[in-house]
Amino acid sequence: MPRHIVCLTFDFDVQSGFISRGLTTPTPLSRGEFGIVGSRRVLSLLKQWDIASTWFVPGFTIETYPAACEAVVAAGHEIGHHSWAHVAPATQTRDEEQADMLRASAAILSLTGRKPVGYRSPAWDLSPNTIDLLLEQGFQYDSSMMGDDYTPYFARQGDVVELGQPVRFGPTSPLLEMPVSWTLDDHPHFEYWRMPTTVNPGLQNPRTVLQGWMDEFRYFKKSVDWGILTYTMHPYVIGRGYRMLALEELVEGLVREGAVFMTMEQAMHEARQHITS
Repeated sequence: MPRHIVCLTFDFDVQSGFISRGLTTPTPLSRGEFGIVGSRRVLSLLKQWDIASTWFVPGFTIETYPAACEAVVAAGHEIGHHSWAHVAPATQTRDEEQADMLRASAAILSLTGRKPVGYRSPAWDLSPNTIDLLLEQGFQYDSSMMGDDYTPYFARQGDVVELGQPVRFGPTSPLLEMPVSWTLDDHPHFEYWRMPTTVNPGLQNPRTVLQGWMDEFRYFKKSVDWGILTYTMHPYVIGRGYRMLALEELVEGLVREGAVFMTMEQAMHEARQHITS
């Protein structure tokens, strides 16, 4: 029987992503702070439809806004690992990445009473050490790579990539990759960013973007009998009023189309059974 799983995921970054990029003046920080307002709106919508989701929460958010994070846990949502300071691992040494990872895990343990099983890297930019560190620390899945769209796969370790040479693929690991896509992430579509050398215009019409997200589910449903589709959102982005209206329509459409909503941890366990059976 066909089964089409949807994971609604929320990167609860608040100000951390701005701070890690050096944007520490009051206005950019206030953009991140709006995530607290947005989180309440998102939680209300999820409660209305009785949908369990996954929130990837930096340790910064847990320690800066404990009450807002406790509300996510109280509503029954999974808390995934999203670093402590939202610094891209690809810019860190192994020791820096390990220390940041351990600090964030400790914050999640304090919040939830259990260690996280899932990880999503800041900016979806893993380092050569990330998968090794995740395995050392007992993680069961990652949600940072894009090698498939509807079918999870086991992440490789030790690929060798050299300019002018074919890739020498390393062995697969026990870490299950729950793939993502920038096209199914709200941030590049909606957020205006002005950096010293680049500008991301953002500010697209949310109904146009979320219609594309709905069409992605329709193709998913049309093309495979079983799979997992992951949407990535940020409360300070999707939580704006006119975007929430579009999100409400997306959720209603997914329900009508027969989507099975799960946390990423739940979907990961089903994927392991499906892939290995």
